[in-house]
Amino acid sequence: MPETALDAAFFVRWMTEVAAAVDREAGHLTDLDSAIGDADHGSNLRRGFTAVRTLVEKEPPATPGAVLMAAGRTLVSTVGGASGPLYGTLLRRTGKTLGDAERVGLEQLRDGLRAGVDAVGQLGGSAPGDKTMLDALDPAVTALADGFAAAAEAAGQGARATVPLQARKGRASYLGERSIGHEDPGAASSALLFAALAEVAR
Repeated sequence: MPETALDAAFFVRWMTEVAAAVDREAGHLTDLDSAIGDADHGSNLRRGFTAVRTLVEKEPPATPGAVLMAAGRTLVSTVGGASGPLYGTLLRRTGKTLGDAERVGLEQLRDGLRAGVDAVGQLGGSAPGDKTMLDALDPAVTALADGFAAAAEAAGQGARATVPLQARKGRASYLGERSIGHEDPGAASSALLFAALAEVAR
């Protein structure tokens, strides 16, 4: 894995790209959520990441970790339902693991994201295969060893692989077998996170 130094400006661009992607795909995310959830995933995330974009563009934090910590705090305070705490935990724990470094390498980012994904699993009491955002996040972090594009591809594949699964966690689990045949909206939005990362890295 080639070593790349990523500064705070890179992470600001990442969060800005995520906000743009969520804005584009909000309708699709809500359609997915209407089948097995509350039909508000897209609108909730759009509100949250719009607030994140405004924050990091207006007052850009000085370090990669600070960018993610600020983004996570903003999501917790602006996104309703489970998505705010889960995405907030992902970004805050990742940022906390990155610490005060002014630049981070790919390996540091992967380690930070692994800590963030593990924290999401603990918060939700979920594991890969439960038809949650972890089904996209977990393979993406593993694939990050092979670069940003590989991580984005793994996240997309992981999200699509939730379609035949029966949900075991979250609101969708109440539907039992009726949750089969639908892509998990949290996994779909998690795939956007890594698609945006790959886009910014290009």
